[in-house]
Amino acid sequence: MFPSLQSKLQRFEELERQLQDPEVLSDIDKMLALQREHGGMMRIAQQTRRFNQLEEDLEVAKQMYWEETDPKSKADAKVEYDTIEVDFEELRKELEDLVLSGDTLMRGSFIMEIRAGTGGDEAALFARDLFEMYRRYFDMKGWKHEIMELAAGELGGMKEVVLSVTGESCYHWMQFESGGHRVQRVPETEAQGRVHTSAATVAVMAEASEVEVEIREEDLEIDTMRAGGPGGQKVNKTESAVRITHKPSGIVVRCQDEKSQHKNKAKAMRLLRSKLLESQQMAAQRARSEQRRTLIGSGDRSERIRTYNFPQNRLTDHRIGLTVHKLDQVMQGYLDEVVNALVEFDKSERLQGGAG
Repeated sequence: MFPSLQSKLQRFEELERQLQDPEVLSDIDKMLALQREHGGMMRIAQQTRRFNQLEEDLEVAKQMYWEETDPKSKADAKVEYDTIEVDFEELRKELEDLVLSGDTLMRGSFIMEIRAGTGGDEAALFARDLFEMYRRYFDMKGWKHEIMELAAGELGGMKEVVLSVTGESCYHWMQFESGGHRVQRVPETEAQGRVHTSAATVAVMAEASEVEVEIREEDLEIDTMRAGGPGGQKVNKTESAVRITHKPSGIVVRCQDEKSQHKNKAKAMRLLRSKLLESQQMAAQRARSEQRRTLIGSGDRSERIRTYNFPQNRLTDHRIGLTVHKLDQVMQGYLDEVVNALVEFDKSERLQGGAG
């Protein structure tokens, strides 16, 4: 039963073996990548193992019931069988939900990009506020996060920030944050007190493993340069910044956050793999466009998905018609109501249209 989960359990057990290999443990980058994949699969692997054990226990209890001739022993065997069957059925329903959710629950890490859109300095300030909102939410969830790339704007804003996030099933919960986020508020720079509208875009990409996305060295063009902050500040004397161009796709990634060229290249490769996986997923989704699919899973960054109206303390998610009048709390990281509603909506859509 559940062949897709059984194959994932096999992959998890293979990762367990690799993480005990001295050769892997001596390669920090490879070890960390395997640990991220291993952590993302842990819940599914544990539940699948438990399911397999309960299935065996159920068969043994059933056999004991039929073989017993003593009435009391037969009654005891029936009680044991019924007890195991209750646990088995509960877990079977849980695993059906896991299968319906696809691979998202196994994703123990993702990469998020937040970019200022239209609106100048106010858009950069809004991008910073979104970053702070998400950072607080990640902290509440106990998810680890690290900044991979940051381009500061004026007045303390952010033109762009790229961060990686690691935590159990974290991609599953955050996958629907991709798209255009619009803000309506009085900017700090507005002397007349007028409400302005500006925007930022968010992209959430599942972090791809080397197994999922194979990249050939000959397809890469790697440039190194000196890293520098805004206005020429903090310029490195060594060429530690890395820019990688994937020639077949034209995707360009860069990283200059670390002082080490080796670390910057490793981070850039993580970002490149995730962008390539995102490109593959979008292509597969387009291929299925004639079939019914979830209304909120397009991940199109040009699509306006949400409005943050500060004067009315209102957040509206346009995809599912959700409105909450506690924007102040949302901006402090209390995102569960919005995130959970999106995941539940997606689940109901998949149930209506089939898991595919």
